Amino acid sequence: MIRVPADAENAHSSSVESCPSLRDVPSINPTQLMARIESYEGREKKGISDVRRTFCLFVTFDLLFITLLWIIELNVKGGIETTLEKEVLHYDYSSSYFDIFLLAVFRFKVLILAYAMCRLRHWWAIAFTTAVTSAFLLAKVIISQLFSQGAFGYVLPIISFILAWIETWFLDFKVLPQEAEEENRFLIAQDASERAALLHPGVLSDGQFYSPPESVAGSDEDSEEKQDSEKPIV
Repeated sequence: MIRVPADAENAHSSSVESCPSLRDVPSINPTQLMARIESYEGREKKGISDVRRTFCLFVTFDLLFITLLWIIELNVKGGIETTLEKEVLHYDYSSSYFDIFLLAVFRFKVLILAYAMCRLRHWWAIAFTTAVTSAFLLAKVIISQLFSQGAFGYVLPIISFILAWIETWFLDFKVLPQEAEEENRFLIAQDASERAALLHPGVLSDGQFYSPPESVAGSDEDSEEKQDSEKPIV
């Protein structure tokens, strides 16, 4: 009888103990994993996430709110038609609010094009619109004579400046991080489902179950009796 050396036996036992077994792996529910993956795939099919849709709604609110304030300013100055002709046709940088309205239109077009239609996942578009808005409003407040025209000389520039920076904060701290987190969760769930399939190869889905063809009861016994009857009697 061949005797195994003690060192080799100890090394083999230690290697077996160090290898993780299926008992050590936490139980994974394939049904829950598939439900998570299907939910993430459903969000991808929608084309736009809920938080991004909220951001686009806020950008639309920015344009509508600035437009409303500008229309109110036109009425306060003596009628829409007269003031509109003065501010648009006879545009004066130092006294007109028409450029602030155009600035809101500019932000709306760039942001909707970048984050709704192109579904951009970078901050450069919002950084560009916020930088242009901030620089233009600061120059207009310093150079123009808006403060001498009443309350709207303060309201429109300040509100436009605040809305632009709220959009930047919302995209940078809410939209992009949340979408990145959802994408990481999707990748983790997909990886876990692949590991579950490797760890539990016997687990079959509903479409993989099959039933073997039914055999006639007692067919084996009948065939044996038939073979016995066909044997020649000695």
